[in-house]
Amino acid sequence: MTAAASAPLPDSPYAVFRLVVTLALITLGSSAMYVIAVVLPSVQADFGVDRAAASLPYTLLMIGFGLGGMVMGWLADRYGVMVPLLIGAVGVGLGYALAAAAGNIWVFALVHGALMGFAGCSASFAPLIADTSLWFARRRGIAVAVCASGNYLSGAIWPPIVQHFIYDLGWRQTYIYMGLFSFVAMAGLALLMHRRPPSVSVALASPGSGRAAAAGAHAAPSQRPFGLSPATAQFLLCVAGVGCCVAMAMPQVHIVAYCSDLGYGAARGAEMLSLMLVCGIVSRLVSGAICDRIGGLRTLLLGSALQTVALVLFLPFDGLVSLYVIAALFGLFQGGIVPAYAIIVREHFRPEEAGARTGTVISATLLGMALGGWMSGKVFDLTGSYQAAFLNGIGWNLLNLIIVGTLLWRTLRPRPRGPLAATA
Repeated sequence: MTAAASAPLPDSPYAVFRLVVTLALITLGSSAMYVIAVVLPSVQADFGVDRAAASLPYTLLMIGFGLGGMVMGWLADRYGVMVPLLIGAVGVGLGYALAAAAGNIWVFALVHGALMGFAGCSASFAPLIADTSLWFARRRGIAVAVCASGNYLSGAIWPPIVQHFIYDLGWRQTYIYMGLFSFVAMAGLALLMHRRPPSVSVALASPGSGRAAAAGAHAAPSQRPFGLSPATAQFLLCVAGVGCCVAMAMPQVHIVAYCSDLGYGAARGAEMLSLMLVCGIVSRLVSGAICDRIGGLRTLLLGSALQTVALVLFLPFDGLVSLYVIAALFGLFQGGIVPAYAIIVREHFRPEEAGARTGTVISATLLGMALGGWMSGKVFDLTGSYQAAFLNGIGWNLLNLIIVGTLLWRTLRPRPRGPLAATA
């Protein structure tokens, strides 16, 4: 019996087992992007810097997260996902420890960008989403949604825990404990992920086999996605990803500081962030089911439009109860946006390029989060208010809607018939 014949198939019990492990890994690996939002007021006070400078660690973390995603996606395509996961365990664990010892905001920010972002968080998101998309065929949308929910589950779990320990131990000691726990747990789970995805390993072993055909039977990739060259199509998806995530970053990064400025306290802001991300988990699961029915592009367009609505609601309402409600709505509206990009890539591009292309597009969304986190802090410093920052986010979200709407329109145009059909 060949290795290809003995490999587990998509949608198998082993694929479900990997999905559970993947969910745990993303929950652990994504912790830093939410922990930094909670410690932002403490770090600002400790280092004596303004709000924009205090937002810089998050910005560099997300830039590293994004750039690292492309590298880690390539490593996963070439060597399997376990290799980047082990690198990520070292990056997150060591990053927390070195950040705890930082003497100024610049060292603190660089550690977040290089270790916790580029070498750490990046390994536990885009490569795992791409890997999951290759292990499922019939329920790919919901599987990717469950996988990506680990990112929001991380945001729901860690902020209140970290806030509690900051009050008792201080942010530096909390960082040390986070580093130790993250390294041990992530490294142990990474060792369970040594198998290659069937649609890759089978195709490499026997491109014409029945199993290879079965693995790709539910996808319809094209040499010209959306009627464009692959490079152009990917570029437009990347720009769309930046646009929606600049908007998404405003509430996620600054809700704790926003509540502190309004006099409600950082603890209330941490609760709102957790509520937002718990609702984001629900949104991702529901969006995954929707994605299996209507496809990635339509799901992305729906989520982006609803996110715009939620951002508009932040403008007239700043009462404590209304902020809790809007935070919940924001989570419910935008949770399915980022996973939809992975589905779009899997639907329209070649599966053997899934890791690198998914990594690139997801990296663009993370760069958007980085830009949005910094930009919102800068707008606040210039205006003394978050109202202009919300308006900035709405503008970027409209850019996303224009691009995604255009790509959807291109897929709905009548196909050419006759001799031109093969070219198209």
